[in-house]
Amino acid sequence: MKIGVFGGTFNPVHLGHLNCLKSVAEQAGLYKMIVMPDRIPPHKQAEDLASSEDRLNMCRLAFADIPCVEISDWELKQEGKSYSVITLRHLKEIYPHDKLFFIMGSDMLLSFEEWYQYKEILSLSALICVARSHEDIDHIEVKAKQLKAEGGEIIIVKTDPFEVSSTEIRQMLKKNVDCSCYLSENVVQYIVDKNLYNRGFLSGR
Repeated sequence: MKIGVFGGTFNPVHLGHLNCLKSVAEQAGLYKMIVMPDRIPPHKQAEDLASSEDRLNMCRLAFADIPCVEISDWELKQEGKSYSVITLRHLKEIYPHDKLFFIMGSDMLLSFEEWYQYKEILSLSALICVARSHEDIDHIEVKAKQLKAEGGEIIIVKTDPFEVSSTEIRQMLKKNVDCSCYLSENVVQYIVDKNLYNRGFLSGR
């Protein structure tokens, strides 16, 4: 069985995440997708980080209609930073006879050799790199060739670019700008109900 592993802060989860997951699953022929919110992301500082419970609940709402998706709270329950190699060791114990595919953006692949125990990651999982623009392709292919020489399996998947990031969505929420077109309706309602990110754009709904 081919299993995709899709991690991130999901702060908040948006339609770009959903579109990315659907494209990857289709193009890579994945049977199952594990969506795993980070507890503490090791590669970046996440500003205005919603609670683990809220980010997990938003993921459950956003991906509820995709049958092949499983939402995992495993990283959220761990201590310290969410290192990918530790997660993949755990998943390999659960799925010893299945093939794991770790999904990442082009920026992550280009800095992949800086990751903790990156060579072990290559031994535990194939990498799926999501290219969001044609400008990325040449750089990605060079990096993929280098990692393949170290024994890695790298798959490049092309998706349509998404206009905004989670950071930009949080900024829009703070400024009372309507960004509901970038979020699932049930996620919008959750943000309203929980008053996340100091939002006000749909307070009248």
